[in-house]
Amino acid sequence: MYKARYYKADGKKGRARALPETLFDGVVNEAVMHQVVKAYLSNQRQGTASAKSRGEVRGGGRKPWRQKGTGRARQGTIRAVQWAGGGVGFPPIPHSWRQRLPKKVKALARRSALNDRAEQDRVVIVDLPAGDAPKTRDLVAFVGALGAEGKVLILTDGTNERLHLSARNVASLSVLRFGDESVYDVLWAETIVIERSALEGLSASEPDVSSDEEASDE
Repeated sequence: MYKARYYKADGKKGRARALPETLFDGVVNEAVMHQVVKAYLSNQRQGTASAKSRGEVRGGGRKPWRQKGTGRARQGTIRAVQWAGGGVGFPPIPHSWRQRLPKKVKALARRSALNDRAEQDRVVIVDLPAGDAPKTRDLVAFVGALGAEGKVLILTDGTNERLHLSARNVASLSVLRFGDESVYDVLWAETIVIERSALEGLSASEPDVSSDEEASDE
C-alpha cells in the first residue's frame, strides 16, 4: 500500500496518509502507458496538411518543347514535380489521425501513471486553501510550501474555477478536476497534488487503515 505526504490548508505538514488501493494498486504497465500517450499525441494532430499533385496544378497541358533534337532533357509538362511551380510527388492529404483505445486500456494506463508517481513519492494529498478571489501569488506560495519542484499537476474535487484562474498564468502549474486527467497530464508533471476530498469517495468502500493518523491531524 502506498502512502502520500499530507498538508493542511495552511501549508503545515501532517502525517502521511494511505492512498486508496482501488486506484493505487501498485501496477505499473509501461507498455500500456506508451500506447496511450502515443494515441493521445496522435489525437492532438489536426491532419489539415495538404499539397497539390501534378494533376491538380493548373496549366502544363502543352509539351514545353519537342521530344528530340533540342539537346535538352525531354519534358512532358511544366507542372511535373521537378519544375518550379509544379505539383508535389506523393503530397500530404487531409485526413484524421485519431486513434481509439478500449476503456480498460486507458484505465490501466491512468492507474499505472499514478502508481509510478506514488512509487517515487511524488503524490501529495492536501486540503486546498479557501478563498474568495483568484490569487496567483497565494497559490504559488502554497505549492512552494509543499516542497513541490518542477511541473505540478493539481487535481481538485470537482471544478474549482478560482484555482484554475489562479494557475492559468503559471506555465509549471496545471489544474484539472480529479478523474479528468489523462496519462499524458500525469506523466507531464513531476508532482501530483490531489485534494483530499477527491480521494474520499474512492476510499469510502475500503477500511480506513489510517483513521488513527487522520484523527490526530484534525
